[in-house]
Amino acid sequence: MQINLTAKGVAVPPGIKEVAKRKLAKLERLLRQIDTVDITCSRERQWRVVEIVIKANGILVRGEDRAIDIRSAIDSLVDKLERRIKKSRSKQLDRYRDHPDTRDAWEAPLEQDGGSALDPTLVRSKRFPIKPMSAEEAAAQMDLLGHDFFVFVNAETEQVNVLYRRKDGNYGLIEPEF
Repeated sequence: MQINLTAKGVAVPPGIKEVAKRKLAKLERLLRQIDTVDITCSRERQWRVVEIVIKANGILVRGEDRAIDIRSAIDSLVDKLERRIKKSRSKQLDRYRDHPDTRDAWEAPLEQDGGSALDPTLVRSKRFPIKPMSAEEAAAQMDLLGHDFFVFVNAETEQVNVLYRRKDGNYGLIEPEF
């Protein structure tokens, strides 16, 4: 497991990489092979924000948490990621129980915790016409609609893009690669 640690405007205490490696070791039993782990530490007012992105055998797991110090943020974030991986793995195994060749990204079957989660269902489908526009026009249209995301055809690239509102109030643009 390769761990990449990045600090943005915050001093990282010595030994935090080893602490993270020790905490992330319990995720290795849930995922078959963890290739890389990218840890980004930043500061937001009095909080220390930690983002972890795990790349493991074609699976991408991302989480973000904030706490007073970096160590406690890593502790709670690894616990969140562990719950998320268990839930996703359980759903994946339930969905493809009869197809053993689809389990290649996951390790042995998940032990039952006794908790049950409801699977989300599709409750609405919507069709709408798409016209070519710039990202700025899409942002204005998204604000007019009061949505958190907007799907549009980019007039410059002639590809379908998704514009979304980030937690910090700015916009993000998703452009597909083929």
